[in-house]
Formats: sequence, C-alpha cells, structure tokens
Amino acid sequence: MANIASQRIQREFKEVIKSEEVAKCHIKLELKNDDFTQLKGEIIGPPDTPYDGGVFQVDIVIPETYPFNPPKVKFVTKIWHPNISSVTGAICLDILKDQWAAAMTLRTVLLSLQALLSAAEPDDPQDAVVARQYKEQQIVFRQTAKHWANIYAQGPNREAELEAKVSQLKAMGFDEHRARVALSTCDWNMQRATDHLVS
Repeated sequence: MANIASQRIQREFKEVIKSEEVAKCHIKLELKNDDFTQLKGEIIGPPDTPYDGGVFQVDIVIPETYPFNPPKVKFVTKIWHPNISSVTGAICLDILKDQWAAAMTLRTVLLSLQALLSAAEPDDPQDAVVARQYKEQQIVFRQTAKHWANIYAQGPNREAELEAKVSQLKAMGFDEHRARVALSTCDWNMQRATDHLVS
C-alpha cells in the first residue's frame, strides 16, 4: 500500500477507536490484516428503525489510491434495505461513489452507513425489490426489515408468526434462507412464496 494511504488509515483507525462520539453511536472498527488494507466495521441498528438493536458487520477494503478514492465497503450481515443488496451486501451511497472527497474519513463512512439505516433513499435503490416494497407497502417493509435484523443481526425481537411461515416452507423441503427470501420478496404471502420457490 502506498505510504500516504497507509499513514492516513492508521491515523483514522486510531481516531475511530478513541472517539467518544463513535462509541456512543455503537460503532466499532477492527483490523483484518496488519497492513491496514482490510478492516471490519460494526454498526448497531439505530433506535426507532426496524434495525434497532441489530449488530451489522461491514467489510472495508482500502484501495492503494486512498484517500483520493473511497474505500470499498459492503455489508457482510444480511439486511433488508432499499440501498443495500439483500443478496451481495453491495451499498448504494453517494459518498462511496461519485460524492467521495479526500477530506472524508472512515469515521464519516461508518456514521453515514448508520444514518442510511435511519433514512433510506428508495428513489436511488441498490435492491429494486426492497425499494418497491418500501414505497408501496411500508408496514410490510418495516416488518420484513425487522425480521431480517432479528434473524441475521441478532436483533432483540423475534416474530412468531413470520417464523412459523419460514418453518412451514422448511418442512416442505426448502432451504431456510431461500424460504425467508421468497417470503420477504412476496410480502409474506405463503401461496406466492411457494409459487416463487417452485417456479
């Protein structure tokens, strides 16, 4: 890694670790290797959102050209959000693309990701299925996002009715995650989800 990028990342890493503001927001950062090119971030879902209390892991790869180009960031924890792919974890966030500025830091990135969980941008989606549900069926969206946070991000609230539907599809021989995706995509309608899985 270029010297400028390496020094900058080491400084930013220490800044995040020592920041009281970041600690209050329940954000963490860890090294995945010794040369500061790969990091692991952890974000707690913000209050008053379907993600409340969930623990979300993000993968951060620092390019050679940092800070002139943004880090490559994706969610490792599965999440139901219009701006994050429910399949790959890819994120649609302007500061990770064309709105990046060299003055921005890892702290900015992590706080921006947490803010994105509070304020989705469904008109600039990464996941069209989730964005459609967000715009057309807000109650179902919130229920689904909360369900995913509880299942995949150790959220505090499990909903028995939704779990029962997943169990029904598992009993029919479908893989648990595929069953959950089908139900989520089909607005928790059992018949549509079953048709989706067998088609």
